[in-house]
Amino acid sequence: MKKLNTISLRARVLTGALGVAAVSVASLGAMATSADAASAGPAPKELRQTTHLTVAAATKAAQAALDAATKDGQRVSVAVVDRDGNTLVTLRGDGAGPQSYDSAAEKAYTAVSWNAPTSELAKRLAQAPNLKDIPGTLFLAGGAPVDAQGAPIAAVGVAGAPSGDQDERYAQAGVTALGR
Repeated sequence: MKKLNTISLRARVLTGALGVAAVSVASLGAMATSADAASAGPAPKELRQTTHLTVAAATKAAQAALDAATKDGQRVSVAVVDRDGNTLVTLRGDGAGPQSYDSAAEKAYTAVSWNAPTSELAKRLAQAPNLKDIPGTLFLAGGAPVDAQGAPIAAVGVAGAPSGDQDERYAQAGVTALGR
């Protein structure tokens, strides 16, 4: 009887080892299949690489804009968006009005969409008043684009100061902090 239990234990250990080996081989096969599928993607001519601002750089720009406004005693909100208009960072300064938060993001979105300061875009409304009807845009001074190699990659928007010129000066301080 004792010999039977010993064989049974050995058989169980051997069966378990074979099971682990089978799972390992199956996993390797799945990874190889996955790698083959990944390499079967679009041809290089069908791909385009883009440049994006890092969150650290966006935070640096937002903080520089907020610091410039705070130094002047202004209570503002700052937003930094990426090339696609997605908000990367938003800072609401102490005492900033409730409308400033959304306005900063909309100014940044507008600046990156047209790769131009929003003060310049506001002037274009005389020739194309329907521009203001585009959702998510705000054609008031206070947005400044960030570009790299001639293409927009982000924008800084500021809202809450008494004038758009001040908002835009603070937004530009954020862009300048990035070395642009």
